Amino acid sequence: MAALKEKRTCGQRCEDFGRFVWNSDQGTLMGRTPEKWVYISLYYVAFYVVMTALFCLAIWTLMYTLDPYAPDYQDRLQSPGVMVWPDTYGEEDVEITYNSSDKASWMQMSNILHEFLEPYSDSKQLECNQYNCTKGKYFIQNTFSAPNHTKWACPFTQSMLGACSGLEDPTFGYNCSMPCVIIKMNRIISFLPSNQTDLPPYVNCTVLSGQANVDKIEYFPNRGVMDLSYFPYYGRLAQPTYVNPLVAVRFSLVGEMSAKIQCRVVSDKISYQNIHDPYEGKVLFYLKAEK
Repeated sequence: MAALKEKRTCGQRCEDFGRFVWNSDQGTLMGRTPEKWVYISLYYVAFYVVMTALFCLAIWTLMYTLDPYAPDYQDRLQSPGVMVWPDTYGEEDVEITYNSSDKASWMQMSNILHEFLEPYSDSKQLECNQYNCTKGKYFIQNTFSAPNHTKWACPFTQSMLGACSGLEDPTFGYNCSMPCVIIKMNRIISFLPSNQTDLPPYVNCTVLSGQANVDKIEYFPNRGVMDLSYFPYYGRLAQPTYVNPLVAVRFSLVGEMSAKIQCRVVSDKISYQNIHDPYEGKVLFYLKAEK
């Protein structure tokens, strides 16, 4: 039978470890001579310098090929999404419910719209966007002719929303049964909404349920048109002062004053039947006024 290995004491183990760290007989530090440690250190320094240089070169090459003004791939954005304000969401859908007899209730709705329209104030727009755009035509810009190497943006002022601008009626009709909502189409870089320059996109709202509760629908600007001069959009870097064109819709509620409404942006290049994206080209919301 093989003899049992002699058990080493703690002091002997510490002595062995100290000899491993520095062996004075062989002149080694942790098993290698100082000369070998120098060679190994130089090797790893050179290795990581080369790896860092290759990584930086790859990032530089990638950034050099990217266009800072537009994403390379926009294949998922066939049609823009549409949103509505006040954006008071329920469990799943937008539910615009208010009490015209309760000031706190209708003030909540009007405050949301006032906050949303702050960038559209006439003074801000005329200060930031001073270019005189030609209405009814696409505003194609092939050069960066605006200040600071940017492109011009057409002004869209709050007053263009007429009776739903909040200027004539700061309550936006929420203190009675004639509430206003604002429809906005999201931005897609270089998107042209129509192939026909004589047919600009426009908003059309349909009452899906509660038709008897909606007496009249009015659009601002006239006919709910989004003028072609606001297209195409060239991106935030190229057009830092750009604002989306808006359409305000005023509903005259009667009877039970409750309705389910769908508003869509109508144009030949804007689809609205995508079952996987309920907000593509349209928005659905519930409107209810209480007393």
